[in-house]
Amino acid sequence: MNYRTLLPASLRESHELSRLGAWRLCLQALLTGFISGGIIGSFRWLYDHIRLSSGYWLQLYAADTPLAWLYIVAGLALLAMSAHLLLRHEPLISGSGIPQVELMAAGLLPPMRWQRVLWCKFTGTLAALSAGLSVGREGPCIQMGACVGAGVGQLWHAPEAQRARFLVGGSVAGLTAAFGAPVAGMFFAFEEMRSPLGWPLLCFAALSAAGAWLALALFFDFGPVFPFAVWRDLAWRDYWLPPCMGLLCGLVGLIYNAVIIRLTLWQDSLSFLPPWLRSAFPFALSGLLLAVWPELVGGVGIDTLDLASPVLLGKGLALLLPLLLGKILFSGLSFASGVAGGLLMPMLLAGSLLGACVASPLLDAGWIRADQIPVLLVLGMGGLFAATVRAPLTGAALVVEMAACPLSAPAVLLTALPAAWLAGRLDGAPVYESLKARILHRRAAAQTAAASP
Repeated sequence: MNYRTLLPASLRESHELSRLGAWRLCLQALLTGFISGGIIGSFRWLYDHIRLSSGYWLQLYAADTPLAWLYIVAGLALLAMSAHLLLRHEPLISGSGIPQVELMAAGLLPPMRWQRVLWCKFTGTLAALSAGLSVGREGPCIQMGACVGAGVGQLWHAPEAQRARFLVGGSVAGLTAAFGAPVAGMFFAFEEMRSPLGWPLLCFAALSAAGAWLALALFFDFGPVFPFAVWRDLAWRDYWLPPCMGLLCGLVGLIYNAVIIRLTLWQDSLSFLPPWLRSAFPFALSGLLLAVWPELVGGVGIDTLDLASPVLLGKGLALLLPLLLGKILFSGLSFASGVAGGLLMPMLLAGSLLGACVASPLLDAGWIRADQIPVLLVLGMGGLFAATVRAPLTGAALVVEMAACPLSAPAVLLTALPAAWLAGRLDGAPVYESLKARILHRRAAAQTAAASP
């Protein structure tokens, strides 16, 4: 018996990596990262232009005339139909894509048809984001990066035992390109994907991140995701705030995960609904919110940079708390529909809203300065990420890189670690673990149904 076949796929992969030549390892990783960075950078550039054009159109032709609403309804219907047809063509693009990639890297799902998944995920996520759904780009970018990795592995005729490294490297490149966050991409590979921490895979992941970063630097000029206009770090006497914020984020993270998972399972139980109706629901909801509560609509509503304004925070919790609750609910309904789209950007916005809810009364009481508001927003983002995903190092690195605030890393860590600890103590399952269990359960049920006479 070949006992190596009894090892987990990730450990077999680490063994195979150690046998590769250094030049081949470097070339494969750089190619994976560079192509991923080019594709995902193009995705970001295209969505930025669509978002800016949509916002300009809505300002120029205020959505208060029958003709304007006719255009809006027609556009949402077209985007909903596109999202549904793409999902029917390739079911693997449903949702974030991160759980699917993690299961494939662990050998629990069969290899994907990477060409089809890549273009369907690209187009389907673009449709959902353009319609203002409360979904994110990070999970789809990770899945698109994994598709590129699978393609490079196929190009290299890599045997099945070596395919996991291409998925891991592509995922790192995808997160790097999605947010300009190579360090967070590295942490994601080893903290969330639980890849074995050996030097060959570490080098492969690092060079994949470097390739994606190089592609962004050569072809695009994105800058930080959260370029706050003002920034003042916390003084040492204010360092009681991060752990307190972390505990609050731990509690809110449990609520966030419960909303996401329970709404998703609830929609799974509605088997009598036609699939097209489930896909179309969040698009119709986006149109309704555009009419009655536009602050929640993606691309045109309130974003994290808006929350840094003392004028907005001066309106108090009567404005901020409903926005937080509404955003969590809209995110859950958008994700539960199954359309292509991730969780992290809506989660980060919810975290910044939570930070704003804390900053508003502190600002009124004179306990923080106006230029310290962004710090509270970043702490909320890092803490909520850590509580929901249960990956505090990844969350801390991600928000520090997105906001370009390296000196605030200790404060973010002091928020993320208590948030993850409290969520774990209260037996809240990490969101991607719950989604992976759902995928495996549905797959087993489908196989049982197919095998029954």
